[in-house]
Amino acid sequence: MAIILNINTAFETAFVTLSSDKEILLETQSNLQKDHSTFLEPAIKKICEASKIKLTEIDAFSVVNGPGSYTGLRVGLSSAKALCYALRKPLILLNSLDVMAHALKLQSPLQEETVLFCPLIDARRQEVYTALYNYNLHLVRPYSSEVISEHFLELERPTGKLVTGGNGSLKLQNVLNDSNIVYVNPLLLSKPAAILSNQSFIAGNFSELAYSEPYYLKPVYFRK
Repeated sequence: MAIILNINTAFETAFVTLSSDKEILLETQSNLQKDHSTFLEPAIKKICEASKIKLTEIDAFSVVNGPGSYTGLRVGLSSAKALCYALRKPLILLNSLDVMAHALKLQSPLQEETVLFCPLIDARRQEVYTALYNYNLHLVRPYSSEVISEHFLELERPTGKLVTGGNGSLKLQNVLNDSNIVYVNPLLLSKPAAILSNQSFIAGNFSELAYSEPYYLKPVYFRK
């Protein structure tokens, strides 16, 4: 069974978990987004000491790689890449929307095959990062940046219940009153991240360190 250290600094709440065969062994969190950069190193050290597992004994490192907070994504990926490079371990990149979709299914009060899962990440103004998944968590609409309005998913909503959540879901709740929409918040992402990183490890789905970059989904313009 692979031992994987999972990192998430993509959202308001950051976490570091140690998992084995989809099960979380240890976890530590931080709810202060501005402190994510200073949270990671002590958190990793704390988990290794508590578990009595050395960094060299970890089989792979995974990171929730976006979309999400631009700064948070860079912080998480740079830390994961440094560990993988120094320890010669594989890197696993997890898409934030995939992780959220798995959380929606795990937390959903509805377990019907007609259910659609729609994670929503705040992208500022009236925009969100989103995708749409069927009951088997296969993509039925690709990752995209969308403007929230009363017309959001107007073709898909009549076909069945829509389960949504994430820090962008409040925008939808404010503009759309639809009995077919079920809101699930807060999303608990630690377990889904452990599940997906374990699946990637088994499949050998690793990222090339030299070419790994944050997945912003839309262009980023940094001030010079």
